[in-house]
Amino acid sequence: MKLENDLYLRASSGQEIERYPVWLMRQAGRILPEYREVRASVSGFKELAETPDLASEVTVQPVDLLGVDAAIIFSDILVVPDAMGLTYQMIEKKGPWFEKTIKNESDLALIDNDIDVEDRLAYVLQAISLTKRKLNNRVPLIGFAGAPWTILCYMVEGSGSKTFSQTRKLLYTNSQLAHELLQRITDVTIAYLKAQQRHGADALQLFDSWAGILGHNQYQEFGMRYIKQIVEAVKGPFTVFSKGAYSSLSNLMDLPCTTIGLDWNMDMAFARSLCGESKTLQGNLDPCVLYGSEERIQSETFKMLKSFKSPRHIVNLGHGVYPDIHPENVKTFINTVKNYEI
Repeated sequence: MKLENDLYLRASSGQEIERYPVWLMRQAGRILPEYREVRASVSGFKELAETPDLASEVTVQPVDLLGVDAAIIFSDILVVPDAMGLTYQMIEKKGPWFEKTIKNESDLALIDNDIDVEDRLAYVLQAISLTKRKLNNRVPLIGFAGAPWTILCYMVEGSGSKTFSQTRKLLYTNSQLAHELLQRITDVTIAYLKAQQRHGADALQLFDSWAGILGHNQYQEFGMRYIKQIVEAVKGPFTVFSKGAYSSLSNLMDLPCTTIGLDWNMDMAFARSLCGESKTLQGNLDPCVLYGSEERIQSETFKMLKSFKSPRHIVNLGHGVYPDIHPENVKTFINTVKNYEI
């Protein structure tokens, strides 16, 4: 059935749009009291993400409460290593933590080979199917995964890090092991994203949260090589968001995906000069703008909108919305975009 609001999909493919579509990374949860109420009914983030009915409920909340033009499934990028056998915990106010990590070849025994994503990640796929029914063709549903480089960082480091020095050390001391693990992550990610499409995801996004910690040449070897495999294997509307990969922006534009996500430090005019009309750009308001007054949010949003110079754009923040931002400020941002004439 045809979507009531397909602005996101039309913008992604370069079709004519009457206004820019808008959604927010990390919109499913965090800022909404309704999300916190659902979250309080379970033991924590991981249980919520692994309970399909509840995950679908919080996925739909931003559509109902904020009026965004797309939903994104409530899940986590770390479900992939979890499914591969390297399980993690989500520790309150600290983030993810892996008891076991990959440091040498013998540690590869911790990773399961030839996994069935339909089985191991059934809870995400069920949540996608449930969400599609709850959305009732109102807006598109975005599925996602973490890029192999970012997933590798967590599998080697065991948690978040300011430097990911253990992972970067591996690139110099045992690059063969790094490539072996990156390829395994890539293969599972391709299968996982295709499964998301089968279960109803209308579009996909790949998050490379730690792209910016690598130099240009290393990112080509350990990041872009595997992103390219994924994008070439998975068809349809597809966004690649490589946070901080400034020196690789021109390389990202060469990927056979529909959309490139920009963080708030990336210059819009420069990005558009690299891709012309061949790509849709997504982003890129500084999330901290949403701490400002109503007038400041409106003026900064207008400034961003006027910088686009092309209808091939999906409006978003340059990163995820911060949890202590007031929902009314988010609504101001969204309504400013919706009232802007292209």
